[in-house]
Amino acid sequence: MSTYTDPYASSRETTEGTVFSVTGGDWDSLVTEIGQAKEERVVVNMGPQHPSTHGVLRLVLELEGETVTEVRCGIGYLHTGIEKNIEYRNWTQGVTFVTRMDYLSPLFNEAAYCLGVEKLLGIANDVPERATVIRVLMMELNRISSHMVALGTGALELGALSPMIFCFREREKVLDIFELISGLRMNMAYIRPGGVQQDLPAGALAKIRATVKDLRHSFKDNENLLVGNSIWIKRTEGIGYLDLAGATTLGVTGPVLRSTGLPWDLRKMQPYCGYENYNFDVITADTCDVYGRFLIRVNELEQSLRIIEQAVDKLEKLEGAPIMVADKKIAWPAQLALGGDGLGNSLDHIREIMGTSMESLIHHFKLVTEGFRVPAGQVYTAIESPRGELGAHVVSDGGTRPFRVHFREPSFNNLQSTSAMCEGSMVADIIGAVASIDPVMGGVDR
Repeated sequence: MSTYTDPYASSRETTEGTVFSVTGGDWDSLVTEIGQAKEERVVVNMGPQHPSTHGVLRLVLELEGETVTEVRCGIGYLHTGIEKNIEYRNWTQGVTFVTRMDYLSPLFNEAAYCLGVEKLLGIANDVPERATVIRVLMMELNRISSHMVALGTGALELGALSPMIFCFREREKVLDIFELISGLRMNMAYIRPGGVQQDLPAGALAKIRATVKDLRHSFKDNENLLVGNSIWIKRTEGIGYLDLAGATTLGVTGPVLRSTGLPWDLRKMQPYCGYENYNFDVITADTCDVYGRFLIRVNELEQSLRIIEQAVDKLEKLEGAPIMVADKKIAWPAQLALGGDGLGNSLDHIREIMGTSMESLIHHFKLVTEGFRVPAGQVYTAIESPRGELGAHVVSDGGTRPFRVHFREPSFNNLQSTSAMCEGSMVADIIGAVASIDPVMGGVDR
């Protein structure tokens, strides 16, 4: 008597009985085969292409009915080789690579990398104050645009369409400011070793003030849709539970860690870019669940607006101050401007180096083609990104290119908590739990 084998449903024997891996096929024969087991354990794939995951994430689920008995994350589908590619470009060109890792918070990637390079160069204290304040301004605007995606897509995945539309509407206003200042809406490569790419254009501060006022009003409208909403609370309260012990054991940071009640924020604990000179609060919750992480991100928006207003006040007093270190052997590219054909060197600068100083022309050519040298050594710099601690380990062998650049990416570490949050819960609750982690796969896979 021949044994029938279903090509679409393989099985394996475990200490808990037969476990079936289902990939498709005839449903009737599949149900019959599973029904022979005492316990029904089904292994299913969620992804790697699935609307409920942020980027290309694969979740392998083992289910017993509607209950999740095991969750495993499958990553690597978005691997770009960014960290390796940086080794073949000069130090300034490396910014163009790192800005594309976590594509929702490009300015944070740039800042962590540039702070590391500046520390190796020994110019950390030489970066002009105006450049540092502009960095803070841009990062906090970026924190808002990133949280808008986290809150909007998280709501959409649980069935709330209107908050997503409103969140993306507010995000567009922030991206318009990025475009005004840098020429690009995402992946700007705006923060450079020694300062920033170019100064703020005329009228930028007035537009930022008007946008802050607009955002503050709009954020309250968004809050009213979900905060205290009984349906939303039922889908998020007590879901994706992860306490302080679990978070610290797994190396989890950011809103997920602060939802356990620990006020850990590197802007306060290990200040950088002058954050110690700004007044703002570290938002925490004690619920350890999806709802707490949602409330933290909602309330962090107001803190970012406070910092932005303070930064604008500082920039008004620093009008005309330099935005790049004075050392011309590092300050590249020099004298950039936004022209009708895009971003490039200003015409005045081109006339000067082409017509009045052969030495400047030669130096400009060497700096652009070869790059500057960075003394041998290694540093680790960490900043508070929208998802947690973003650290850059930068290694130099004394050349014009990085020897090694490796990032401690918060999405990568935070994804480890998926199993702890989801095992024992319902399938539907996985969506909310993963959304509350807010992973960005561009940062995970790098």
